[in-house]
Order: sequence, then structure tokens, then C-alpha cells
Amino acid sequence: MSPIDPPLKTTPLHAAHIAAGARMVAFAGYDMPVQYPDGVLKEHLWTRENAGLFDVSHMGQARLTGVSPLSAFEDLVPGDFINLAPGRQKYSVLLNRTGGIIDDLMAGRPALPDGSDENGLFVVVNGACKEGDFAVIDAELTGQVKITRLEERALLALQGPQAAAVFQAHVPAAAAMLFMDIRALPGFGTELIVSRSGYTGEDGYEISCPADAAVHVWTTLLADGRVRPIGLGARDSLRLEAGLPLYGHDLDETTSPVEGDLSFAINKNRRQQRDFPGAARIIRELTDGPARVRVALRVLEGAPAREGAEIADPAGAIIGVVTSGGYSPCLKAGIALGFVPPAHACVGTALKVIVRGKPQACEVVKAPFVPHRYVRK
Repeated sequence: MSPIDPPLKTTPLHAAHIAAGARMVAFAGYDMPVQYPDGVLKEHLWTRENAGLFDVSHMGQARLTGVSPLSAFEDLVPGDFINLAPGRQKYSVLLNRTGGIIDDLMAGRPALPDGSDENGLFVVVNGACKEGDFAVIDAELTGQVKITRLEERALLALQGPQAAAVFQAHVPAAAAMLFMDIRALPGFGTELIVSRSGYTGEDGYEISCPADAAVHVWTTLLADGRVRPIGLGARDSLRLEAGLPLYGHDLDETTSPVEGDLSFAINKNRRQQRDFPGAARIIRELTDGPARVRVALRVLEGAPAREGAEIADPAGAIIGVVTSGGYSPCLKAGIALGFVPPAHACVGTALKVIVRGKPQACEVVKAPFVPHRYVRK
């Protein structure tokens, strides 16, 4: 007898998705909206042109506190968190002992209204990985860090060229924020944790709020004609156009940050200290080069290449595999992320992808496929 799957969890916005006509699917153990009546293509383009609102409450939110939580966190990640300023957050990767990626995450120090912080970290991890991530942090940092999981909070993402104007009408203090700033701010009659970030390549905000305030925040934002609800389908195509990896597809526990084209997450001082998990492998790959590297591919003919499609050199020899792929609504072409040997990774390299048994021309291009529009200094 096969085990019975546990019932799907729901976010505080589940009823709102149903009322909006969303098509729901199982994702990371939750019943989540994959699309609304407009469909994935229209939702994707609306976000690129206006503002899309996403429910990402399935992701794991936690606070790490203790005597020296920033220092302790560096035992698990290759980023410089000791010197992370209040009001800033950083993308990083949780590493295993062989330098593979357990998960990618965001960790920040939300600034309080007086500019200080609570001397801890606010961490957001992927929904499908959160149980394992928090177990690793708890086991590895026992006695140094206390993990407080924020199960009572929802997480929304407002993304697109109109997102800033929409959000700032309700939370004026957010206007002073730049990309990767994070603050504790009042708004919508409650207390928020707001970061100017997201995973679409667009400007926007991620908004953590108490679960009992989620419906109010959601409906208030959607009352603005510039905002529409967006499902997981368009979230995936948007992040692919932005050249951003998806854990469990483009990254896993065998993939190092160097292979995954995430060397920017390994700060210079940490490279010198060599005191993070898997440092021997990662420093060797930084010095000598990895055996494979993640690249961006534009499909020049035929159907889009999907995950699992083989990548071949011009002579037909199989050299790699596609890990994410699909149709780009903005470019009106097939795009993909995949892994190939470094000798085949230079921009402009002609390759082939095998789709339904047929080789199709593709080319290595510079990521992102669509320019990022983050607001920096």
C-alpha cells in the first residue's frame, strides 16, 4: 500500500485566490495559484508593463537571534554577513560540507524607524526546502543562534514598473528604499517587513505581514487598476527571462556556487578566510575553473527546449543539459538555462538543443535575457 500524501497546506490568501478564479496546483506542499483567468502569457506581460501581485507565503520566514547571529551564520554561507549594515539584505547560499548548495536564500537586517536593527537576521528560504534548511541551521548552530520561525506571517511580492508608485501610495517611507534595502515599516494598519527586491528582474517590493492582515493588504493593492494577481506560471517565466536560477532545477546539492554562476555571493574576505563549508572545492574552482558552468541559451529555431533536454556541440556530441527552459513572451523565442563545460560557455558560442529527438540551433547569450530594472544609487 502506498503512503497517503498529506493534505496540502494553504496560505492566508487561499480563499482570495479561489474567489479570483485561480487554477490551483500542488506546489511545495501547498495549494497554490498557477494562473488566473487571464492566463500565464497575459500575466507575464502585465507584470513587465504594469504591476503584478504574487502570493509567496509558502516560503519560509524566520528570525535568527543570539549573541552573534551574523558571525554564526557565516559558518553556513560564503557571504560577508558580519559587515552587513542595518537596513540591508543579501542573497546567499546555504552550503553542505562538499560545497554543494542546500538552498539559496535572502537574509537581511530590517532597519527600525530610528535606523537601528534588532541585531539579528530575517531570513527567507524556498518553500520546498524550508524544513530541511531550518533543521540544518538549528543543528549546525545550536547554542549560537535561536531560530524563530515566523509561521504566522504571510509574504507578498509586488513587481513591475508601476509597483513602486502603487506601494509608496500606501507606505510613503518605502520611497527612500533602494534595491536590497530592508526595513520594518508601518503600513496597511499593521507592521510590515519590507524589502525592495523580488525574483522577476523588475523593481518592486517583498512584503512580510501578519497572516491576519494578508487579505487586507492583498485586496487593497489589487484595488489599484495598475495591479493584477499573478500566479506561479508567470512567476517562473519572469524569473527565467531575468536569468535567475530556480532551486531544485538549476541548483541542487551537487552544484557549487561557482558552477551555478553565483560566484558574486562569495565575498572577497570569505575567499581569503576559506572558513565556509566546502571551501576547498569552491576555492579550487574559483582558481582553476569548474568542470561545468551554468549558461543562458537562446533557441534560434524550433520549439522551446524544456528541462532535461540535452545540449550538443555543433558536431552533435552531447555536452550538457537544460535545467530550465521555456518560451519568452518578451523575446518571442525559446530561452533556457543549462550546464556545459567552460570551453562551450563563451557568449556567442553556437550549440544545439535536442528537442523531441531533433537538434535545434541555439546560442550562448549573456544573462539576463531581459534587462533587470532594479533601482540602485
